[in-house]
Amino acid sequence: MQNLIVVENRRRWPLAISGVEVVSAREYLTEPRFSELRGAKVFNFCRAYGYQSVGYYVSLLAAARAHKPMPSVETIQDLRLSPLVRMVSEELDALIQRSLAPLKSGRFMLNIYFGRNMAKRYDRLSSALFSQFPVPFLRAEFAWSDKWQLERIRPIATGEIPDPHRPFVIEQAESYFGRRARSRSRQKYRYDLAILVNADEADPPSDAGALRKFTAAAHEQGMDVTQIGRDDYGRLAEFDALFIRETTQVNHHTYRFSRRAWAEDMVVIDDPESIVRCTNKVYLSELFTHHRIAAPKTLVVHRDNVDEVAQAIGFPCVLKEPDSSFSRGVAKAGDPTELRARLDALFKKSELVIAQAFVPSEFDWRIGIIDGRVLYACKYYMADGHWQIQTTDARGRKRFGRVQTLSLDDVPPRVLRLALRCTSCIGDGLYGVDIKERNGRVMVMEVNDNPSIESGVEDAVLKDELYLAIMRVFRERLDARGLSRVRR
Repeated sequence: MQNLIVVENRRRWPLAISGVEVVSAREYLTEPRFSELRGAKVFNFCRAYGYQSVGYYVSLLAAARAHKPMPSVETIQDLRLSPLVRMVSEELDALIQRSLAPLKSGRFMLNIYFGRNMAKRYDRLSSALFSQFPVPFLRAEFAWSDKWQLERIRPIATGEIPDPHRPFVIEQAESYFGRRARSRSRQKYRYDLAILVNADEADPPSDAGALRKFTAAAHEQGMDVTQIGRDDYGRLAEFDALFIRETTQVNHHTYRFSRRAWAEDMVVIDDPESIVRCTNKVYLSELFTHHRIAAPKTLVVHRDNVDEVAQAIGFPCVLKEPDSSFSRGVAKAGDPTELRARLDALFKKSELVIAQAFVPSEFDWRIGIIDGRVLYACKYYMADGHWQIQTTDARGRKRFGRVQTLSLDDVPPRVLRLALRCTSCIGDGLYGVDIKERNGRVMVMEVNDNPSIESGVEDAVLKDELYLAIMRVFRERLDARGLSRVRR
């Protein structure tokens, strides 16, 4: 992949960096050879990135040409949003306080060069901020008010780099470019796929065995694989596709990864729309009602209509946080007193709660679907002595019901039809549809983006073909977008 440095005036570019071509913004925007160039990484060092400025158009056209711009247009917009800067300050609060602990008051400015600072004690903070705002040269400004807070972060021009910093800047730039050149020279694959994982997650969607099988399947489909974590946000532009194998939430870094990948025109599963739609049970309830999809009696509960639950739903009923997952945030109420107590606890987290009629069953169907096609079918049995597939005892130990994976030929057609109908209302991503079957009637409980796929469980029937089927979707979508890089 060719590295281009784009500046407004080549003659004023003060840094002699090996391994890159320096071009003017006018050349990049107007000369046909750049619009026809395949597989380029564009480092935009224009002095300003304001809307419709030259710097803005460099990143905008780079994205249109399937080049990889840094910064991207989305990053440019993010830097202008004060609420996002505050959110990042809150998310990185512990790291900020540790890094700046020796400084007890006043203001502090941190220059960040490709995620590094000259002082090693600020490396982790510099890397974290670069991951959030992938811009080659940044300046973060912190202010003290009882504690350190990130007040502003902005790109800096080469003219703002102090002379004593320049040897370090050149070293970091050459290291950054060289690291990518070396990795690409060894590349035997047509595309790069990033898999977002969290090694510390208690109930990850895929275990280590499944991740190894996804990697093998990706290689077979011509895609190299790199596992990334939440600190690798700034690396997204290195890849052609993103596969999220960490439990997703809207108010979470998984959604930001998905949204940025989508904006970068990467192939991404789970896409941001699917995350928004599937992680909120209020949305799903309205969706099922609108499309007349069979589901248990459901009421969206708020503080003013609590008294309607008994008549509309009856007892026992199931109460769910809108973004509950893995049986967490779900409770059962057997009478009005228990209902009030459960709702009081849930209203502390959300203004709305879902109340559903309790539908007892020995198991839930889980139907896995991708791109509008059924992949697998499982029976998730309830944990022994419990009404859910997962429960936790007094010591915090988890117990799970057994899982039976079946051939699709052994699944009632009405179950498969209902699953496909549900997902057709949401998108063409990877979904797990939970369905109950009772007295010959089928009803959907929920649709999950980011469904569990574990080695020896969901793949018990298809084996390696399950992983290949998912990786084929990535490959087909990448080929359709024409994102293939020029091979060395």
